[in-house]
Amino acid sequence: MIRTVLAVAFALGISASASAQTLTLMKGIDAPHYDAQRTTWGPTSDIVNMFQDTLVALDWDGRTPIPYLAKSWTVSADGKTYTFKLRDDVSFCSGKKFTAEDVVYSFKRLKDPATKGPYAWRAGNIKELRAPDPYTVEYELQEPYSELLLQLTMFTNVIHNKESVEALGKDYGIKGADGTGPWCFASWQPRTEIALKRHDAYKWGPSMYKNKGPVKFEKLVVKIVPEDSSRVAAMMSGQFDITHQFPSQFIAQAKAAPMLTVSEAKPNFQLLYYGFKTTRPMVADRRVREAMSIAINRAEIAKAILQGNADPAYTFVDPDALDFDPKTKDIVKEDIERAKKLLDEAGWKPGADGVREKDGERLAPKIYYTANANSARVAEAIQGYLRKIGVDWRLNPWDSTISSVKMAEQDYEIWSVTVPYLSAGDLMNIYFDSHNIPTPNRMNWRDAETDEWLKQGRSALTEADRIKYYALVQQKVTKEHLWMPVLNINMHQVANKKITGARPHMIYQNTFYKGLDVTR
Repeated sequence: MIRTVLAVAFALGISASASAQTLTLMKGIDAPHYDAQRTTWGPTSDIVNMFQDTLVALDWDGRTPIPYLAKSWTVSADGKTYTFKLRDDVSFCSGKKFTAEDVVYSFKRLKDPATKGPYAWRAGNIKELRAPDPYTVEYELQEPYSELLLQLTMFTNVIHNKESVEALGKDYGIKGADGTGPWCFASWQPRTEIALKRHDAYKWGPSMYKNKGPVKFEKLVVKIVPEDSSRVAAMMSGQFDITHQFPSQFIAQAKAAPMLTVSEAKPNFQLLYYGFKTTRPMVADRRVREAMSIAINRAEIAKAILQGNADPAYTFVDPDALDFDPKTKDIVKEDIERAKKLLDEAGWKPGADGVREKDGERLAPKIYYTANANSARVAEAIQGYLRKIGVDWRLNPWDSTISSVKMAEQDYEIWSVTVPYLSAGDLMNIYFDSHNIPTPNRMNWRDAETDEWLKQGRSALTEADRIKYYALVQQKVTKEHLWMPVLNINMHQVANKKITGARPHMIYQNTFYKGLDVTR
C-alpha cells in the first residue's frame, strides 16, 4: 500500500509540503469546456459554480431559493413579472462592477439561438428583460413559470461579463471566463487540472454560509484522476483535501479510515438511467423497451456494484422529490418471463446463437455511456442480464471530455447518464419536452399531450395544478418505457479530517458548491 501511495503522489506531481494556502480537490471526470450556457454537463457545473454566481442560491434543503446576487424580489399577481433588486457591492474577478446590465446581457445570450443553450428553458419563456436602474431588473415572462426561482439557482443561469465573453470568443470557458464567484478562473489543462484563485473582493456569500467571503484559501487546485484506485490511495495518504467522486465500493473503507470524514449530501436526487432513442427502429416498439427494463435485477446491481451506496430505481423520479407521483411506483415490475414474452410478441425470435432476430436483423442495440468505473460496471451487468432474454448490448464507452459530443451525434439506440435534478417538474422538463430535441430530449420524444401537460405544470399558479400536470407527464413517459431507470445514486463527500466546514450540497452533483466555510 505504501508503494502505491508514493507512486500515486509522484504521478500526480503533489508535494507533501504543499502550501497550507492551497486547497486540493480531486475529480474523476473533466468537462469539454466551462461555458455554463452551452452544456448540460455536471462536470462543467461544479467548477462554474465556484467562479460564477446566480441571482438566487439554493438552501441546504434543496427546495428553497434564497437571496444571492439579487437581495430581494417581488412577483406580479399574474405570475409573469419578477422584479429583482440587486446587490450594489458586487464585482467580477476582473474588477468590473456588477450591475443590472450584466443580468440582462446574460439571459439574452442564453436565449440567443446562436448560443444553442440546451438548458435555456430553465430561464423560462422570457418576453422582455429591463434594467430601469443599475440595480433593478424587471424579468417579464410570456407566461407564468411555477419553478422560475428554483431554476434560477442552477449553473445554467449564472451571470456573465459581456467584456469577457466577447474578448475570448470561441475560447470563452476554455482559456478563461470572468465571474463574481468566491473563486476566479486561473487556468485549465484538459483531463489534468483546473486551477482557481481566491476572489479577494468577494463578500456577498448567501445566508446558508457562516462566512460571507472571501474564502479561506489563496488557491484551489482541482486534479482530474480517472482511476478509482488512484483516488482512493491519494485520499488515504492525505495527498488531497476533498473529493466528491470517491469510488462507491470503497465508501465503507473511507468511513473506517481515521484520517477521513465521509459526509452524505441530503437530500440528493441522482438517477442513473438508460434512455431509448425512439426513432431508431430497433427500440421504437414500447414492448422492446419494457422487456429490457424488466429483465434486469436492480437490487443485485446496487449491492454488487455500488456496495449499497445506491437504491434500486423503479421510477424516473425519486419518491422523496418534490411533486413525485406515487402512481408510477407499480409500472416497472421486474419479470424475466414477461420480458421474453414481450419480445416474442414484438416479433423478435431467438436465433441460432440465442440472440433474437427480426427480418434478418439481430437485436443488438448500440449503447453509449461515459467511461467511468461505475457506469462501465453497471453497463456490463445489464449486458449480462439481457443476454438471458436474447438481447446483445454492444457497449460503446466514451471519455468524459468527448462523451457529450458523441451523444450529440445520436448514432445509438440507447445511451446512459447519471442525471441530477431538483424536482419532478425539473426532470420532466429537462428530457421530455419536444422543444429539447435533440438534446437533452435524446429519446426524440415528440408528443403533443406531453408538451401540453408540461406547459400547464410550468405555468401553474397553484401547487395543486402543478402537481396534477407533472403527475400526468410522469405516468405517460413511464408507461411508454422511454427510459430504463436503474439506480438512485447516493452522493458522498470524502475529506481529510484536517478540513472543516465542508458540508456537501446536493445541487447538480456539486457538493463543494461555493466552499465558503471550508477551512483547515
